Amino acid sequence: MARKPNQGQPSPFIQLNSCEKDLHKMNAIKPCSEEEGMSNGVNSGPEEDDPVDQERQEREHFQRVINAFKYYRVHFLGKIEKNETFMSLMTTRQRELLTDYAEHLRQLRVCVEHNHEIIKLILQDVGVMFENSRHDEQEFRGLSRPNLSEMEKVSSVLRQVVRDWSVEGEAERRQCYQPIVDEIQRRFPPTGDTPLSSIQVLVPGAGLGRLAFEIAKLGYACQGNEFALFMLFASNFVLNRCRGTHLYRLHPWCTTHANHLSPEHQAAAVTFPDTDPSQMPADALFSMAAGDFLEVYTEPAQWHCVATCFFIDCASNIVQFIETIYSILRPGGVWINMGPLLYHYSDMPSEESIEPTYQHLRKIITAVGFTFEKEEQGVQTAYCQNQDSMLHWSYNSVFFVCKKPS
Repeated sequence: MARKPNQGQPSPFIQLNSCEKDLHKMNAIKPCSEEEGMSNGVNSGPEEDDPVDQERQEREHFQRVINAFKYYRVHFLGKIEKNETFMSLMTTRQRELLTDYAEHLRQLRVCVEHNHEIIKLILQDVGVMFENSRHDEQEFRGLSRPNLSEMEKVSSVLRQVVRDWSVEGEAERRQCYQPIVDEIQRRFPPTGDTPLSSIQVLVPGAGLGRLAFEIAKLGYACQGNEFALFMLFASNFVLNRCRGTHLYRLHPWCTTHANHLSPEHQAAAVTFPDTDPSQMPADALFSMAAGDFLEVYTEPAQWHCVATCFFIDCASNIVQFIETIYSILRPGGVWINMGPLLYHYSDMPSEESIEPTYQHLRKIITAVGFTFEKEEQGVQTAYCQNQDSMLHWSYNSVFFVCKKPS
């Protein structure tokens, strides 16, 4: 049964659709997994559970994600309190030397409190995101406290807001998204015989939805697919609840305590969204589908284009991703990819994973049936980078365009 947006809520601009079995699979991933809830990969896992047990696991996972967001304030204020307690044990002279730092910690408290208010807005209607699914918080009152991995995911989502929906994220979007958008426009220009709205574009691993949004805004029929509830909660808020620009303020770096040049950098505020998500043509075809990519997209020859950005390395079995992309593309369809090969499961002892090099991957892609039409290696790309940080990560990504034979 397909899940639909709750009709009792304000009409959503972008519909969050999901297949019932897909959410079961998504929410039943092992709690011990370091990337649980944030990656788009598939675990081999145990055999299918009893449907009733699956449904309960789904509800429990949903509540664990809610609890992680709710625990943000307590967790990150606790870090500040730990610093303050440590300082209180120092000598009088040392505390005097740290007077400015102590004031800075008080300012960080304000930042955390403010982010907590934004989180409350994000969580406001997540329990009724789908009309045929309800989540009763009382059912799982005894859940354990969120772990460090879950809390980092909450912080990561706030940084993702910067990447996708702020002026500060424009440089990253230009690096990562614009080449994909440009290629789609080049491959599928408007013609009298083929309106753009008839071109079906899929964006797996859509995150907070900006890439899919930009593609749909151009007139293409675009669907984003996202696996992680952490991301889906935030994308639902931005895409369905934000009406205007620069409506809200976040302090995305206040919980990161290393490599800051100045107090102002750590406490810096970012406003979002930088563009109005509701300002989309009335006839735009734009949707988000929640669930596991490999389970949601099983119908062959459905899409003119699959656009992947920082996605394919989220698989435990990347070959299966490639095979699925090939299968769901129409004859003559194109796969456009940008990103590195971080391989999210590679360092998890409890998870099965393969990590082919790019040269291995290239041979696999051609063996599956694709033809490379464009390829650029060493493309400089960043991911959720704080431009003022003393530490900068940069990937030498690969950008390629592959075509399925007509």
